Amino acid sequence: MPVLVMKFGGTSVATLDRIRRAAKRVGVEVAKGYDVIVIVSAMSGKTNELVGWVNETSPLFDAREYDAVVSSGENVTAGLMALTLQEMDVPARSWQGWQVPVRTTSAHSSARIEEIPPANIMAKFDEGMRVAVVAGFQGVSPEGRITTLGRGGSDTTAVAFAASFGAERCDIYTDVDGVYTTDPRITNKARKLDRISFEEMLELASLGAKVLQTRSVELAMRYKVRLRVLSSFEEQSDTAGTLVCDEEEIMESNVVAGVAYSRDEAKMTLVSVADRPGIAASIFSALSVGGVNVDMIVQNISEEGRTDMTFSCPTDQVKRAEKAMDEAKTAGVINFHELIADTDVAKVSVVGIGMRSHTGVAAKMFECLSAEGINIKVITTSEIKISVLIDRKYMELAVQALHDAFELEKAA
Repeated sequence: MPVLVMKFGGTSVATLDRIRRAAKRVGVEVAKGYDVIVIVSAMSGKTNELVGWVNETSPLFDAREYDAVVSSGENVTAGLMALTLQEMDVPARSWQGWQVPVRTTSAHSSARIEEIPPANIMAKFDEGMRVAVVAGFQGVSPEGRITTLGRGGSDTTAVAFAASFGAERCDIYTDVDGVYTTDPRITNKARKLDRISFEEMLELASLGAKVLQTRSVELAMRYKVRLRVLSSFEEQSDTAGTLVCDEEEIMESNVVAGVAYSRDEAKMTLVSVADRPGIAASIFSALSVGGVNVDMIVQNISEEGRTDMTFSCPTDQVKRAEKAMDEAKTAGVINFHELIADTDVAKVSVVGIGMRSHTGVAAKMFECLSAEGINIKVITTSEIKISVLIDRKYMELAVQALHDAFELEKAA
């Protein structure tokens, strides 16, 4: 029988009633003739509670034991979902990561999936099991210890299973009914997209859209897994939600697919850096070692052998960046006058595969921001996106204005 993967997020399984509602959706797909692999998250709020218990017990915790505790939330949901399906006379059983097995690296709390052998689950399907309820977010290390994949890891689990089992589709059930042109909380003109390409979804996810975890979209693009984002709280049809798919499956699309934003950005400027070969490597190697995730980078014109280097990073990594730069300066690796941190900025981006074949997108974006009196601090571009750093107080205005300027409320 064809295989379908269905993933239910924490809000979709937050209570026993919601688990029953999710189980009914699974039953509908079983009735259509699918063997179903259900990936479940922990019940809403449970992971935060478990993390809090670990921190309270041991602030400098053993990461292996952290994973043992935090992964237990998904185990509870998987068991409850399997029991609910059994009560509906649907042959189901729960699976923990080590039972499948979901083989991962040994990087506890941020492991990466290396292999999911399908033999064990397929053997049970052959014996009459119709639903495998798998605890998401977890796996097993080469040493035989439980690992977790990091926050949002259940999305990655679902896509990895769909790839390993050659699933017809991977349905991600969440608390939103699809992917929108921008955050509907910022503009009521935001429109739900029927389809979006892997590349556009990857850019939107990495730029601040919270619908899908970035790693899950990367996996889906690599293995051509068709993803569908759906709400677990609304009536479903075969065309509900948003399909994330290959560009070739989209007949027509707008030049710009969506506007993304991230309010938790900081602009860091190294003033008067010695301009010599290898200076950029020295700066960003030190930041990498310090665990700083650098995004946008701008280097000013050199004058008298000195230059300014500007980069952006998440606001919660500013202290790390300052420490890394101070240590590099003390060690004589780099020389600069001062490091200026501006933590009152936001990143706003427009994304669209149509930008490859259409000119004038950047000009239109910059003219729109100029008309609203919004000053651009940093610009970065790729083949299908343009991002700018602006003062945070203008973020919502910029998103609304760009959404209007590119007429994203209209379908292609």
